[in-house]
Parts: sequence; C-alpha cells; structure tokens
Amino acid sequence: MRLKNKVAIITGASNGMGAAEARLFAEEGAKVVIADIEEDRGEVVASEIRTAGGTAVFRYLDVTKEEEWERLVDYTIQSLGAIGILVNNAGISSTTYSDQMSVDSWDRFMNINAKGVFLGMKSVIPEMVSAGGGSIVNISSVLGFVGAEKSHMGYHASKGAVRIATKSAAVQYAKQGVRVNSVHPGLMPPMQSSSKLIDGGMRDETRGQVPMGRSGRVEEVASAVLFLASDEASYITGTELVVDGGLIAV
Repeated sequence: MRLKNKVAIITGASNGMGAAEARLFAEEGAKVVIADIEEDRGEVVASEIRTAGGTAVFRYLDVTKEEEWERLVDYTIQSLGAIGILVNNAGISSTTYSDQMSVDSWDRFMNINAKGVFLGMKSVIPEMVSAGGGSIVNISSVLGFVGAEKSHMGYHASKGAVRIATKSAAVQYAKQGVRVNSVHPGLMPPMQSSSKLIDGGMRDETRGQVPMGRSGRVEEVASAVLFLASDEASYITGTELVVDGGLIAV
C-alpha cells in the first residue's frame, strides 16, 4: 500500500474529486479525514470507506475559518496521529457566478479558493515540521495558467494564487521535509457549485478543444494527487501536475 498508516486530511471530500481522492487514499492504506461543510454526504463517504475496510472519519470544516482549521488539526492529531498528508481540494467552480464584474464574486472566489488553501497550509505545516515532514497537494486548475472568455476573473486569480503560493511554501519548507505541489485539472464533471445555465454550453465548447476529445474523470485527478502525496514523489516539490487531456498544450 502506497500510503500505509499515513494520516491524510482531504478538504471538500464529500463529493466529486475530493471523494474520489478519499476513497483512493483509503484503499492505499491512509487514515482519511473527510473535511467538508456537507455533513450528510461526507458521513456517507466516510461510512462507505469504512464498510470497504478502510479508515475514515468526517469532520465539519469551513475552510475560510482559521479557528475551524485549528480544531480540525487538533482533533486529527489526537484521534489518528501525526498528519502526513494534506490535500487542499475544497473550492468553488469557475461558473458559480454569472456576473463577471461582481466584486462580491471576486471576494468569494479569493476567500474560498485561495485563502482556504493558505489557512490549510498555515495550520498543518507547523505540525508536519514537528513530525519530520509531510506532503501537501493543492488543487488549482488549468485556469490558474490561462484565461477564459466566460469565467470570472476572480476564479482565475484565486487558482493562480494557489499555484504561486504552492511554489512559495515548497521553497520555504523544503529543508524541513515538507513537500508542496499543485494539481491542475482541466475539463471535469460539473462541480456542485457549477452554474447549470452557463456550464452546459461552455463544457461542450471546451470539450471540442481538448486534444484527447473527452472530459476527464475524477479518478484520473485522484491518481495524480495520490502520486504526489506518496513517497514515490519524494524528490518532487514546488511543481505543477496538469491533468487536462492536453487542453493547455494547444
């Protein structure tokens, strides 16, 4: 097992990519903390993992609240042991809001997608340093590299912030044994926060631009995250792993 006995916190793990990551990590031997605001669904995912023979618990977490991060970290260490892995997966979709010039939308993108990742690193890195090291994987997006016609600038800014903050943390904590990398998914199944009115047409248009000719699967992102979280990536830090079917290579 690639993550045997490692303790992993995965945010936004009640659905989609986060749930796929939680299931895969548990299959690989990790003790998984599913951290999310969606309690009912999170408890279901944790129960499914336990039924399959894995170790998983659900804990409520609003990633924008520092005090909730502190409680989560304390609980995890006391209940499961030293934190070896953090996956900052929680976020909201580029099509959550239709008004591309909304200041409120900008603030919400930056608060959840960027500040949430920062607070996760701020809360977990000191514990990883004390324990001798760890691995952090921050979920960004291909839209952290490139612009798009119909998505809010705040989404691009937030995902670009995740990309460069990842590099900064990687450089600052490499000598203490903490690796920090980012994963950049391309076209994936709609998130719960995706606008159904906007997303359908945008997805069809974008799919036609993907060299591989299809949308990605959440399991394909989970496999990339697993690699970076595992000891197989022991000499990899501060890098970006793009999982997009070749979209931004065009």
